[in-house]
Amino acid sequence: MTPRHASHSTISKTVNLHYTARPPSSLIFCAAVVLAACLALAGVQGDQGTATFYGGDDGSGTMGGACGYGNLYDAGYGINNAALSETLFNDGASCGQCYTITCDTSRPGGEYCKPGTSVTISATNLCPANYALPNGGWCGPGRPHFDMAQPVWEQIGVYQAGIIPVVYQQVKCWRSGGVRFSIAGCNYFILVNIQNLSGSGSVGAAWIKGDGTGWIQMSRNWGANWQALAGLVGQGLSFAVTTTGGQYIQFPDVAPAWWQFGDTYNTDKNFYY
Repeated sequence: MTPRHASHSTISKTVNLHYTARPPSSLIFCAAVVLAACLALAGVQGDQGTATFYGGDDGSGTMGGACGYGNLYDAGYGINNAALSETLFNDGASCGQCYTITCDTSRPGGEYCKPGTSVTISATNLCPANYALPNGGWCGPGRPHFDMAQPVWEQIGVYQAGIIPVVYQQVKCWRSGGVRFSIAGCNYFILVNIQNLSGSGSVGAAWIKGDGTGWIQMSRNWGANWQALAGLVGQGLSFAVTTTGGQYIQFPDVAPAWWQFGDTYNTDKNFYY
């Protein structure tokens, strides 16, 4: 697990004018620009936060992380990922969720935005508070912050800024393929990393069943890892998952009886919400 620290730190007036002749073309142009800007701002919805970047210009340093996904390409998330501040990470309950992020030109630092661009990221890591800095730094308590993979951050911000104001909104996730189950643990302890969820993107509850057992309720261990204290070696495994969006799906016969710790199994089912 590799938690990351964030590294960086008009007056307007309405005038009513009545013309008896056609206004100058320059005035029409200015009015059109102002109207376009207002419409652009009106289209940006969501909550205010901030964003920095990490992981290098190729994003390779973002692999792994506090959700336990390991290689983010293999797990279905790729380079469009971010570490969330503690406020957003929610002790791992947000792992896998998707957020659309737009640089906020209306706030201080907005001059470093690349206007008209937004990106959608998946939550794959934790940006912990840094108490060597005032109030725990950008990822301190109560601060919604995204420490994004550098290549994705640079789509909405100018590199030299280091940090930009953003507007963010949780959105539906779209994934390729089905839900994946990666199995770790030992004889009487099983730890399953649940990956590549569409819909809400995150796991709200999980169950496991061996060939010789009923459904066993699992509990979150850390990140996207769910545990069960059960001896299931030598049994075929089935799973059931409820997303944080409330959709329940059973995944029967995911792993054969000869599965081994370290194996990962793909399915052909995924979530809508």
